Amino acid sequence: MIPFSILDLAPITEGSDAATSFQRTLDLAQHGERWGYHRFWLAEHHGMPGIASAATAVLIGHVAGGTSTIRVGAGGIMLPNHSPLVIAEQFGTLASLYPGRIDLGLGRAPGSDHTTARALRRNLASDADEFPQDVVELMDYFAGSTRRPVSAVPGAGLDVPVWILGSSLFGAQLAAALGLPYAFASHFAPQMMMQAIEIYRSTFRPSKQLDKPYVMLGFNVFAADTDDEAHLLATSMQQAFVNLRSGRPTKLQPPKPGYLESLGTAERMMLDSVLSCTAIGSPATVESQLRSFIARTRPDELMITSQVFDHAARLRAYEITAEINRKG
Repeated sequence: MIPFSILDLAPITEGSDAATSFQRTLDLAQHGERWGYHRFWLAEHHGMPGIASAATAVLIGHVAGGTSTIRVGAGGIMLPNHSPLVIAEQFGTLASLYPGRIDLGLGRAPGSDHTTARALRRNLASDADEFPQDVVELMDYFAGSTRRPVSAVPGAGLDVPVWILGSSLFGAQLAAALGLPYAFASHFAPQMMMQAIEIYRSTFRPSKQLDKPYVMLGFNVFAADTDDEAHLLATSMQQAFVNLRSGRPTKLQPPKPGYLESLGTAERMMLDSVLSCTAIGSPATVESQLRSFIARTRPDELMITSQVFDHAARLRAYEITAEINRKG
């Protein structure tokens, strides 16, 4: 098959804390490295009681320092929250510490609600519409461009691959125009996936970083030894989405038998939509669903995420997925 990678949301489970989350994140990365996963990415979220990866660059350093070969990166940094120079310095530092292993995915969403975004930036003068210019500025810092009056130290001249993340057509168009690899958030916002892939591939312009289109798609996997066990494990993620969309985000909750059956029609339809790029079941069931998704979308890489409450069960889900991928 194609390369498989891991997106870890550094979940804080009910009854646990961020310190435990970070221990489990590193443990997952170390297992993922042994199982042959290509990358391990963490995402910037703020004000979320169930996600511990707010200080994304710091956590990337923790993971990269505890592994040796797997690529580690951001999927992604929400650039409107930051100065491009600061991000160039942070990821220049990471690339200096762990050469050839650091990725930088960039998004234009705030990664938070409006109130949290204001607290992050002190004001909302930074404009998401300036995202393309901010991306170019950031890339200039890595290139050591003389167009900029200041330099990123460290950062200038370092090999930090830049990715564009998105869940709409905007990111696809920007990634194609700049000749950058494109990661689509189909694991939670799949509605425009096929159209975005087509736009990106058909309008791609080669660049120094990339000579042809490269698409990575997010995909949820809840794999277990039986279909019934896998469907139970998936209820933690289902609860997280319903709670978030209801305006009451929580820590990741334990699996809840009969959870789907307890929901109303609107909530079921919402879950069917946002989690349509998902495989749930035994190894044979998940293998069939993964192969079907890959045949339909033809990605160059899959970014697997598995929001499972129990850490041992989460490791098992990723182990099963890696075994499927090794079968080819």
